[in-house]
Order: sequence, then C-alpha cells, then structure tokens
Amino acid sequence: MRVSTIGYNTKQGFKNIGRNWMFSLASVATIGACVFLFGLIFSIVVNFQYIVKNVEENVAITVLFEKDADQAVIDAIGEQINARSEVTKIEYVSAEEAWEKFRDVYFAGSEEAAEGFKNDNPLAYSSSYAVYVKSIDNQDELVKYIEGLDGVRTVNQSQTAATTLKGFNSLLAYISVAIIIILLLVAIFLINNTISIGIAIRKEEIGIMKLIGATNGFVRAPFIIEGLLIGLIGAAIPLVALYLMYNNVVQYILSKFTMLTDIIRFMNVNQVFEILLPVSLILGMGIGFIGSIITIRKHLKV
Repeated sequence: MRVSTIGYNTKQGFKNIGRNWMFSLASVATIGACVFLFGLIFSIVVNFQYIVKNVEENVAITVLFEKDADQAVIDAIGEQINARSEVTKIEYVSAEEAWEKFRDVYFAGSEEAAEGFKNDNPLAYSSSYAVYVKSIDNQDELVKYIEGLDGVRTVNQSQTAATTLKGFNSLLAYISVAIIIILLLVAIFLINNTISIGIAIRKEEIGIMKLIGATNGFVRAPFIIEGLLIGLIGAAIPLVALYLMYNNVVQYILSKFTMLTDIIRFMNVNQVFEILLPVSLILGMGIGFIGSIITIRKHLKV
C-alpha cells in the first residue's frame, strides 16, 4: 500500500470518528473503562504476587537434629540440603543463639530470672537450620527429603500466611477476568454500533468507489483504522491516569497502615508499566480492530 493511500485512509478514519463523535466518544469511554479496570486489577494482582513471593522467600523450614548428632553430621546435613535446586539459602542457628533469642524475647524486663539458666542452657538440643525455598509449592517435597536424612530429628514448616495470600490472589484473578470479559463485550458492541453508523452514512460513497474500481481492502481500511484509533485513544487515557495515580495510592496505603511498612513491599510503578503499557495498548487496539472487523463483515458487503 502506497504512502498516499495510507494517508487517505487514516484521514478518512479520523473523519469517521468526527462524523459519529457521540458513538465514538461512548466507545472511547467504554474501552477506557475496560483498560482502566484491567490496569487497576493488573496492578493489584501483580503486587499481590510480588508480596506472596516476598512472603515465600521469608518463610523458613526449621530442621532440628538428633541429640547425638555431632557437628560433622550437622555440616553434612547442611551440605545435602544446600545442594537442592529449590533451596535459596540455609542459615545455621546454634543452641546458644537459639537461647539468646528466646531469652531476649521472653525474659525482656526480667533479665535476673534468666540468670538461673546461665550455666544450663534449656535449649541445649535446639540447634537448627533455617531453610528458605524459592516457592512455597516446593516445601512439601523438600520436607519429605530432609526428614529422610540421617541425623534429622524433626522438620517444622509454616506456610499459612503465604497460602492464604495465594488463595486470595487466585480468587481476585478469577473475578478480574470475569469483569474484564464483560467490559470487552460491551466495548466491542459499542464499536460495532459506531462503525455501523459510519458505513450507513457512507453507503452511497462506498457504492461509487466500488463502481470506479476501488478494491475491497481500500474500502475496508478507513473503518479498520477508525476502530484502531478509537482503541488506541481509549487505552492511552486510562494509562496516563493510572501512571499518575499509582505512587499516590501506594504512599496513601503505607501512610494509613504504617504497620505494613516493614511487612509489605509494593512494586515500583515502572516495573508495573513495563508489562501493563504494551499489554493495555494492544488490548485497546485489539478491541477496536475486532469490533471493526466484525462490523465490516456484517454490514459491508464488499
């Protein structure tokens, strides 16, 4: 297709939007609402996934040893665990360190009561490994492996917090998909109406174009470009709004719930938009393209 033809079709696409500006505006608004909601839900979901990932990385499996296990056996256990691909790191906690942590927490303000255990560590057999894994999903398999190692007395795991977050994350994703599908159908319906009116208005002109030898592609092109432009504009507006809102919303949440500051970390706006920007633009233009193609096939017999 020549440059002049592309220019003509693009100009006609803009003209079509101008002729049917009320329906075009409704289509832009609907696509904008769809993309805005998609971006909002996407931001929530990816942040929950990010939070869950951070929780997973900080949920440790505790490995306790048999009472007669010497340091050589403990070191061998550590090497075998560390060799596993699902393990990110292991930390050794000696019996003395375990007692110090316990004492600092449970005897805070009553240090003299702890003096009675000065030469008799009540946690003498509590040395352990804290094992961190890449994903909570890997824990059960790893626990079974560790329990089978010689010198291991017991293995404790805790995954309640991460499992709860993952369940909520999945529920949120299903609800999000349902809402977005409904909005997609509404947007396609409105674009269908917008382009149908454009075809009706230009019916006589299209007939003349066909009589003088215009190709099917040449006739269809302005309506396809119209749909793409409506989709592009409808996607761009909410993306700008979301970008400007994101940091303000994150700061508001952290200021209102200060106890979350040390627990929850949100993704940077640029990290979110690395995926959200291209996906949303493709989504908006895709809605416009599909809506225009459906309408052309239905109403434009060329």
